[in-house]
Amino acid sequence: MGSDIPFGFGNLGGDLPDPNDPRVQQMMQQLQQMMAQSLSSGPVNWQLAKQLAESELASENTVGPADQAAVSEAVRLADLWLDAATAWPSGVTATDAWTRKQWIDQTEASWKQLAEPLAGQMGEAMQTLVPEEMSGMLGPMADLMKGVGSALFGAQMGQALAKLAGEVLSSTDVGLPLGKTGVAALLPNNVAAYAEGLELPVEEVRLFVALREAATHQLYTHAPWLRSHLLGALDAYAREIRIDESAIEEAMSEIDPTDPEAAATMDLSEVFKPEDTEQQKAALARLATTLALVTGWINVVVAEAADGRLPTIDRLLESARRRRASGGPAEQTFEALVGLQLDPTKVRAATRLWKSLGEARGIEGREGVWAHPDLMPGASDLEHPEGFVTVSEAMGDLDMSMFDQLAVNDPRPPEEDEGDEGDEGEADKDKP
Repeated sequence: MGSDIPFGFGNLGGDLPDPNDPRVQQMMQQLQQMMAQSLSSGPVNWQLAKQLAESELASENTVGPADQAAVSEAVRLADLWLDAATAWPSGVTATDAWTRKQWIDQTEASWKQLAEPLAGQMGEAMQTLVPEEMSGMLGPMADLMKGVGSALFGAQMGQALAKLAGEVLSSTDVGLPLGKTGVAALLPNNVAAYAEGLELPVEEVRLFVALREAATHQLYTHAPWLRSHLLGALDAYAREIRIDESAIEEAMSEIDPTDPEAAATMDLSEVFKPEDTEQQKAALARLATTLALVTGWINVVVAEAADGRLPTIDRLLESARRRRASGGPAEQTFEALVGLQLDPTKVRAATRLWKSLGEARGIEGREGVWAHPDLMPGASDLEHPEGFVTVSEAMGDLDMSMFDQLAVNDPRPPEEDEGDEGDEGEADKDKP
């Protein structure tokens, strides 16, 4: 670029810009106006994210009382069918029907939990790019890079949320509940579009989505450590984020600082070091295994609950499998957050594992494995599920009540494993 000063400041003339230069003062004023909102909004400018997302969803159908009634009835029936397929009571306390914009509003708190640790670490790394000798000139803009990062992540989250809002079918479609605890919510307009694409009756598709929604709420309610476990893996990944200074300098030089929406075009994969650390590889392996186990369990209980009751269940299960393989909401979410590409073969292996475990130990024995993270299968168990089933069957007579109490008192995130466990097939200590 011909200068060691980030973002082309050196091109204004001299080794450092003159703070009395009207051009510099004008640039600072523009940057202050653009960043004022971002600096006060934390690692991600969520106001910008929502504005951008909702602007892309300007025209959409509303949901009315008939939609609310249809969703409520589908979830009620789904819970009734799940009674015979699981060992737990319902995890649903209320139902709702959302538009796409309502999905964005209702899930904002969860997106903050998922994205802010990553964006915060990236923002801290970006802030180090401001040269020490420029701090005096910048004055109140010394935190310039935090504002840049906040606007950047806000713009990119806005794009991601708009895309997901057009595809998600329920509040749990990304692999965990994103709305309020116990609220089972479907997006009737998206469900109708999905049913039309499958050429299946919307009533049966709605019931299938309700089964998956109710099952997910049930799982997260009765495995209270599970949510913090997933968030812990994301935190572990975030702590190891490093920045490529030359890459961000080059990328930012191509962005118009007066146009916040231009930040949405920046490719973050080119900014942060592409080679994950060993700790990050281990965190991603834990995350991938846990998500596969969650999806596999849901597949099994939904298939068992709908068996003989839902005529199109085989087609619906196959459509869900194809949706994951081609990049569904869960796959898009975790690839965008941490570059994790969820492996469909892991989900198939997890589905076989839970099915075999239920046959060997019964429903209560299968659900007992969720009592504590230390009882859960690891990545290597997905390679050889029959071995885990055999060992787990031998433990069937043990008193699991102590693990139930541990899970309630200690819903801790997973500890980082020592050593190189980036290879999911060999990470014996890779507990989800």
